[in-house]
Amino acid sequence: MASFEWANPYFLLLLVTIPATWFWNRKKKNMSAIQYSHIGWFGAARPSFRQKAAALLPWLKWVALALVVFALARPRTKDAQSKVTAEGIDIILAIDISRSMLIEDMGKANRLEAAKEVAERFVAGRETDRVGLVVFAGKSFTQCPLTVDYSILTSLIRQVDIGMIEDGTAIGMGLVNSINRLRESKVKSKVIILLTDGQNNRGEIDPITAAQIAKALGIRVYTVGAGKDGVARIPVDDPFFGRQYVTAEVKIDEETLRTIAETTGGQYFRATSQKMLEDIYDQIGQLEKTRIEVKTYLRYHEWYPYFVIPALIILIVYFVLSNTVFMKIP
Repeated sequence: MASFEWANPYFLLLLVTIPATWFWNRKKKNMSAIQYSHIGWFGAARPSFRQKAAALLPWLKWVALALVVFALARPRTKDAQSKVTAEGIDIILAIDISRSMLIEDMGKANRLEAAKEVAERFVAGRETDRVGLVVFAGKSFTQCPLTVDYSILTSLIRQVDIGMIEDGTAIGMGLVNSINRLRESKVKSKVIILLTDGQNNRGEIDPITAAQIAKALGIRVYTVGAGKDGVARIPVDDPFFGRQYVTAEVKIDEETLRTIAETTGGQYFRATSQKMLEDIYDQIGQLEKTRIEVKTYLRYHEWYPYFVIPALIILIVYFVLSNTVFMKIP
């Protein structure tokens, strides 16, 4: 958007000299060199049109001078144009959907619902990054490939549920599937956020091997252990008796998750509540910020010619009239 400014505003102080000079000249004009004993009879004479026009002639000089002062102050408009270059990040959210994610120890919601809600919030905070979604249990599949269509991604996050894949915890397979989604990416920063609540017990590839593959491809992995260790009640929906709870001992393999993160240059986090999980995703969001470069170009349009040209025309008119029509003879 264009904005107006004076390049040399201190020249505007010269405007003060114009009324001062005008009053000085007026005072000198009123001081007559010849004294008359009586001038009353001059008042009866009406001034002619030429005399009235002659009285306006000095004002042309002051107007021209004011225009010259404005020109010296260099009025101009400034138009700022910005070029924004954003270097986005490719992020895969890998979420465990094994049956233990139904444990209700993350506040009001179970572990999966808490993970989905926080994932939605994380996606809403991105601007130019491509984000994808991989889910895993006994096997793994891609729920959403890398995209910047966050509304579609959010809808697919909400559709994630237990039972979409056979049960189990194939952390290695979830990690490898995520790596495959990032393998062809050309961006400099590639990230996987892997969330699980258990230990690897399924899959053809172990998590440490998958982490080494990620490191070789320049992919950073942040691992999140969700939930509390120990005996927990897992809800089971029975067709005859409705929802029942069975007890099972759950334990997060923190050592493996920490090794995955350290191998790839990421970090390991532990979340035992939804609030902690939100803070973790916020922290990862701060660590993985999109690099935005802004270059601003300024273009000036000078307006002083619009003051100089009228000033010259007025001065020419002034000198022509002063030496012709309104010429004074001593």
